[in-house]
Amino acid sequence: MLLQRIITALILVPLVVLAVFQLPSEYFSLLIGLITLLAAWEWTNLIGIHSPIQRGLFLLALILPMLWLHFWTQFLELAAQLLDWPDVRDYSGILEWLVIVPVLFWILVMMLIRNSPVGILNLKLKMRYKALIGWLVLLAVWMFLSRLRAFYGSEMTLYFLVLIWAADISAYFAGKKFGKTKLSPEISPGKTVQGMYGAFVAGAVWAAAFIGYYSYRDGFIWMRVSDFILLSVLTVLISIYGDLFFSVVKRQRGVKDTGSILPGHGGILDRIDSLIAATPFFYAGIVVIGLMS
Repeated sequence: MLLQRIITALILVPLVVLAVFQLPSEYFSLLIGLITLLAAWEWTNLIGIHSPIQRGLFLLALILPMLWLHFWTQFLELAAQLLDWPDVRDYSGILEWLVIVPVLFWILVMMLIRNSPVGILNLKLKMRYKALIGWLVLLAVWMFLSRLRAFYGSEMTLYFLVLIWAADISAYFAGKKFGKTKLSPEISPGKTVQGMYGAFVAGAVWAAAFIGYYSYRDGFIWMRVSDFILLSVLTVLISIYGDLFFSVVKRQRGVKDTGSILPGHGGILDRIDSLIAATPFFYAGIVVIGLMS
């Protein structure tokens, strides 16, 4: 299983890096949209929607706002070029504020899992609420990962992706080597507190290396470095609870994986569960740091 995971990762990671650096922002957004729709298909199965019509309607409910947001952003970028606006983000209005909703959702999820893991496992929600949650988190990851790439560039996007990958790998190996205290045994018996600390260390080291380099090159600002390290560690924390959230849904459904499209990794949701929670949080943090600079 581990060998399968490594082989799949060795194939996927170069493709992801190539997409981040080579694709124009609109094509990158389209690629992320296709991955999101695959994840949405898995979500419908995960929450018990089996009717092809209902599953198609759920996908359509994602596609329509995706198209609107995509073309609205493209319109703003074109207008910025024609009218010589200094920064198109200044004119994106309410779209930036929309990040508050998924950020608050994931903070609430983290608090519920920390304080009442058994309670959240036994929580019974109606199908429409499960569909709404899936719609919200999947639309958010597509929207804010696309905006991260469009507004903050390829390097920042790759930094974020490597942050989550490094945290995930470090948590796995730190947990294997030092793991003694279970993080949330009711939900995911394999996760340990020591593994979480390993993820924090990896996130902090990666953040210090990244922002330290750019601060050295452009002028060292300690506040910028410390803020970025704090944001990265908190993003890792949210990503861990995003993983646990999807573990809750899988346990409620009685399945181990959300799919089988990725050998050794399961489904798309199994691979991007941490990213789904971390993306809006990281994007919000980058916006706040930018406003404070």
